[in-house]
Amino acid sequence: MKKQRQERKRRSSVIGLLRYIYDSITALCKQMTEVKKNAVCKAEYENDAMAEMKMVVGLGNPGDKYIDTRHNIGFCVIDAVAAELDVEVKTRKFNGRLAMAEFAGKKLILLKPWQFMNCSGQVVATSAGFYKLQISDLLVISDDMAIEPGVIRIRAKGSSGGHNGLSDIIEKLGSDNFARLRIGIGQRGTDNAADFVLDKPTKAEKPLLDEAIERAKKAVLCWIGNGIEKTMNEFNKV
Repeated sequence: MKKQRQERKRRSSVIGLLRYIYDSITALCKQMTEVKKNAVCKAEYENDAMAEMKMVVGLGNPGDKYIDTRHNIGFCVIDAVAAELDVEVKTRKFNGRLAMAEFAGKKLILLKPWQFMNCSGQVVATSAGFYKLQISDLLVISDDMAIEPGVIRIRAKGSSGGHNGLSDIIEKLGSDNFARLRIGIGQRGTDNAADFVLDKPTKAEKPLLDEAIERAKKAVLCWIGNGIEKTMNEFNKV
């Protein structure tokens, strides 16, 4: 009887030891898994932080009444780029509508300031500050009455040219040293300037502006991938 009790005690001790070893190994495996997971997350975060980021801003006025007007052609280009990259510009942030995408190994912000045109600057400045962007990482798209319909022009920097949206962005950023892509909408003739830009293009102008939007989309992608100089050389040709 005594031997049986000793045997049971011995077996119980062995089982307890095995259970302890099993629990210890299980806990160690969980710790190793967690460490590996944290290492992967850290690497992904560091890669994200190191990735170059660009922001493309299309100017326009929010609201259904302004859809497809001459003044909203910047919005149209943003939508064209978004469609090309299979994203939707619908996230509400910084008083704007934005989408995050990737192209040519770079992270990309597509932004529509959701304020009226002459109040676009604060949206752009807040977004650029939040993402810690350099001013060289910014491209702004606008309409331009001084350029013939369907013609696009890209510049590395410059004045607003009388465009209220660009003027407000320059004021809020404190600099005009950012790239801009201007799309010609033509002269207003005898029309009031405000009425002209807030009106929809004529039947004759429509195909020219559609072609300009497509060309501007390609110019935006070129700027992201190759920089401002190559984009100007390629797309400022008549």
